Amino acid sequence: MVAKAKIASGFAPVGAFFRHQFSPVLNVLAALGDYLLLTGQTLVWMCRPPYRFGRLLEAMEFIGVQSIFIVSLTGLFSGMVLALQTVASLRTFGAEGIVGQLVAQAMTREISPVFCALMVTARAGSSMAAEIGNMRVTEQIDAITTMGVSPVQYLVAPRLLAAVLMVPLLTVLYTLVGMGGAWFVAVQGLGVDPGSFISNIEQNVLPSDFRMGEIKAACFGFLIASIACQNGFLASGGARGVGLATTRAVVQGAVSLLIANYLITTWLMDL
Repeated sequence: MVAKAKIASGFAPVGAFFRHQFSPVLNVLAALGDYLLLTGQTLVWMCRPPYRFGRLLEAMEFIGVQSIFIVSLTGLFSGMVLALQTVASLRTFGAEGIVGQLVAQAMTREISPVFCALMVTARAGSSMAAEIGNMRVTEQIDAITTMGVSPVQYLVAPRLLAAVLMVPLLTVLYTLVGMGGAWFVAVQGLGVDPGSFISNIEQNVLPSDFRMGEIKAACFGFLIASIACQNGFLASGGARGVGLATTRAVVQGAVSLLIANYLITTWLMDL
């Protein structure tokens, strides 16, 4: 026993060295494991009764309806700036008539789902992480568990489903408002022929463009809610811990959206 203890004590510095060197990787793997575990539990509870439609409607109203203004405002100015830059570039070649097509394809495929998801992350994702994190540090989640209610089903599942349903609808709104802003700048401000603007959209923007944006939006909604709820659910350390969890939710959500956007685009372009 003494010999074994000496051998173990001899390896202790080596173990401490490897833990120190690989701690960032281990922390990332641990966080990924916690995320996958909580997300898996959420998907299971989403399919099991009781179905809390009231909580779902509240989450849909918070994520969707309360995001209309910021999404519309961002979409309006995105479309206006995109039309302004595109007309300025195309006018050199005398091809400003196709500005409607280019703006519409850019909006439906990339700009609308990505920018809309980023706005929802900043507004709704941060709030979800803060609310659930505050419930964790004040032991409200423990109280829910004590009453025999699953906190995952009660707090996380409705938000996850609501985000998957509402972010695609907000993306459609973003596109419509953005195209309205693009039409105003191009036609009313820069003198582009309105017939060419509309006809090029009708002839060249395909259902596949719209489908790509909606698939991205649904995936982004899933990431927004799952990452925000996971950070809030595992928050600790009082008010400071809630603040850190909220910050992590926004940063991780934004980075995950950009990575997922590239992966989904690569997958859909190969189909």
